[in-house]
Amino acid sequence: MKLASTRLIASDLKAVVSFYETVTGIEAVWLAPVFAEIVTPSAALAIGGVQTVPLFSEGSAEPAANRTAILEFMVDDVDAEYERLKPLVEVVQEPKTMPWGNRAAQFRDPEGTLVSLFTPVTDEAKLRFSGR
Repeated sequence: MKLASTRLIASDLKAVVSFYETVTGIEAVWLAPVFAEIVTPSAALAIGGVQTVPLFSEGSAEPAANRTAILEFMVDDVDAEYERLKPLVEVVQEPKTMPWGNRAAQFRDPEGTLVSLFTPVTDEAKLRFSGR
């Protein structure tokens, strides 16, 4: 099994897509007027408008309601990315080294989803991510 994508449901689709284009530096691929993907080398971030929810099951997803998931992006230099993004986004946590060996910074997207950028900094963390 391979994790192919994570999907967010957005009430302001264009704002959320624009945010992730800015964060990743990757232009979204619009597959429909209500659905876009940010395709990274490891997986895609799918972003659907609220109009897509009834295609699965009415009420099964709700925009701006998530407080449990953190979208994480591994970057070469989290401190440089933090400096680039801090004037453009809502900062939650400036870069700090976590007990598991990653240096991480956190932001919120326009609808409140927590986004973490991290760089493995300890030998153990670098080894853990060397094959990914």
